[in-house]
Amino acid sequence: MADILGWDLLLIVLSLISAVVGLLGAVLPALPGPPLSFVGLLLLFFCSNSNVGWVSLCVTAVFAVIITILDYLLPILMAKIKGGSKKGMVGAGIGMFVGLFFSPIGLIAGPFLGAFVGELMAKTPTGSALKVSLMTFAAFMLTTGIKLIYSLVLFVYIVYEVIRLFV
Repeated sequence: MADILGWDLLLIVLSLISAVVGLLGAVLPALPGPPLSFVGLLLLFFCSNSNVGWVSLCVTAVFAVIITILDYLLPILMAKIKGGSKKGMVGAGIGMFVGLFFSPIGLIAGPFLGAFVGELMAKTPTGSALKVSLMTFAAFMLTTGIKLIYSLVLFVYIVYEVIRLFV
């Protein structure tokens, strides 16, 4: 067993907690999944016997930033491509928030229903409102999938490194 110092043990525990919360944050809009997953790797980087290098840290940081930006911009861009209104985008955001309280179905249906209701409130024809809602929903599902993959990869990497530290 490797020599684990007290601070290292604290960093390892905080890293694992951050990785788990980051994984949850990949599917729960209230938590910033990729940044939390990255913090888990960053904490592990500071352990005395860590094999996490600068290159891994920089690459995962860049991906965390890109994914976080995409998470906010892609649904808006996709809605705009289909001619969505500001009310539709606000509705999608409200639907995402309200959906948190009705997980897991609410997380999936919330953005779609919110965008649809918002578009109807903006007097968008029903067919167009449906298209905008579907595009917003597709973007939400795409970004959620990307966040989940990123956070899962970092979770596995962190767990592997933690096991390596103890062996």
